[in-house]
Amino acid sequence: MAKESMKAREIKRQKLVNKYAAKRAELKAAGDYIALQKLPKNSSPVRLHNRCKITGRPKGYMRIFGISRINFREMALKGLIPGIRKASW
Repeated sequence: MAKESMKAREIKRQKLVNKYAAKRAELKAAGDYIALQKLPKNSSPVRLHNRCKITGRPKGYMRIFGISRINFREMALKGLIPGIRKASW
C-alpha cells in the first residue's frame, strides 16, 4: 500500500497537467520555450507516473485495467473482472 501522500502528489500533478495542457500546447506551437520553462514543473505530463487505483502501487501497473498485477490476479481469481479467467490447458 502506497503512502497517502504519494497518492495525493500524483493527483495534484494530474490536476496541474490538465490545467496547463492547452497553454503548454499553445506555447509549444509558437516555439516559445522560455515561457514554457516558466510554467510549473509538475504541469509537464512526463512527470506523471501510473499507479494502481486500489493500492497506489507504482510498479506492475496494467494500463488496460488501471490496477497492479497483484490486484489484477486476485480480482481475476475471484471472478470480479468480466471476461477474464485463469488459463488452464
